[in-house]
Amino acid sequence: MSIPNILMTRIDNRLIHGQVGVTWTNSLGANLVVVANDETAIDPVAQSLMDMVVSEGVQTRYFTLQKTIDVIHKAADRQKIFIVCKTPQDVLTLVQGRGPIKFVNVGNMHFVDGKKQIHKTVSVDDGDVIAFRELENLGITCEIRRVPDEAGESVSKLIS
Repeated sequence: MSIPNILMTRIDNRLIHGQVGVTWTNSLGANLVVVANDETAIDPVAQSLMDMVVSEGVQTRYFTLQKTIDVIHKAADRQKIFIVCKTPQDVLTLVQGRGPIKFVNVGNMHFVDGKKQIHKTVSVDDGDVIAFRELENLGITCEIRRVPDEAGESVSKLIS
């Protein structure tokens, strides 16, 4: 089983938008964005809206979490993969399914009732904190960074 060329995994509750589709893919040199999200995998309207904001020459795939786990190891070497998830729980599901993820970029987790803000663009509830701690325990670095040229901040420091 070959190790897929995963350049980065990002948590962003908006999934693909301008920052992800252009700024991040270009700075990473990604040629494939995999959205690992159960709802989006069955929502062709959301998919076509996201496809509109991806740089030319970059492919997209919209997979359920389980399908991502099932196919990620079959990726070709030439595929430079950028995975986008909605929540830390989704990333944890991928990791527990043997997804070869070592680093997680946290971009955007909106504030809603029951969440507390730990950063300008990141709010968490107890479930999020548990998932982030579990990722850290598994040796996965989680860092908040909205755009590539911004300094990253460790999630574990902000939730401790």
